[in-house]
Amino acid sequence: MSLLHQIETTAARVFLGIFRALGPAAASNLAGALGRGIGPLIPTSRVADQNLRRAMPELDEAARRRIIREVWESLARTAGEFPHLAALRETDAGPGYEIVGREHCLALAAQGGPALIFTAHFGNWELIPPVLHRLGVRLAFFYRAAANPAVDRLILDLREQATGEPVTMFAKGAAGARGSYAHLVRGGILGMLMDQKLNDGIASPLFGIDAMTAPALAVFARKFRCPILPVRAERIGPARIRIVFEKLHRIEVTDDREADIAAGTAWMNATIERWVRQRPGQWLWLHRRWPKPVA
Repeated sequence: MSLLHQIETTAARVFLGIFRALGPAAASNLAGALGRGIGPLIPTSRVADQNLRRAMPELDEAARRRIIREVWESLARTAGEFPHLAALRETDAGPGYEIVGREHCLALAAQGGPALIFTAHFGNWELIPPVLHRLGVRLAFFYRAAANPAVDRLILDLREQATGEPVTMFAKGAAGARGSYAHLVRGGILGMLMDQKLNDGIASPLFGIDAMTAPALAVFARKFRCPILPVRAERIGPARIRIVFEKLHRIEVTDDREADIAAGTAWMNATIERWVRQRPGQWLWLHRRWPKPVA
């Protein structure tokens, strides 16, 4: 292990130890305060401002600044809550979560796979897999592996502790794509975060602007004729999340494969846009989701 990786691993262990000791609500509040105070000063905030100017031109400067502060706060809260994923349970109030649309998740659990779970980097998305497992949906999902293998192992261990059992996770890339396809062939359920830019994807409207979008969700849904369960994790308080399951969706299958995939991808982006418009401060506006505008 390189010296840099040793330093990163030590820092990650210290971070997890401090925030675990604080308890879920206190950890969320401390992380949120740090994110809200420091985040807007980071140069990446300019990317968020540019995105908001293009996607939601009706917002004035004060509204954009408020949303950017909320974005950093929500992202930091997610990090602060991460050591407590295993302890967050369905509750009536306080740290934990509540569920809306439970019947849609239970319907999927009853029928089994192949099936797809569709979500976005919204609120505390890390809580979605353990909630699904507790409702009887055993899923595999994609993830972006950390560059530091030791830090990556810490993250994977916490995710497995939260679900209470080993979880199949496919690292993004060609090998992960093959593994996920085989998982669906075996009748598995696959979770997919589908809101980030893919340069090799297809152009699909998002907030009325063509965005290069991964078509994998629509490709898999069409190939396996399987249902899609949309789900988001809204933050409604310190370490308190509302898990919202929506009605199972099936994309239309015709003789025109490309048109079917384009329509399915457009539906996916429209769903993400609807979620984000409701709570814009809970989405990850910090990456370059759209191509640079032509001068």
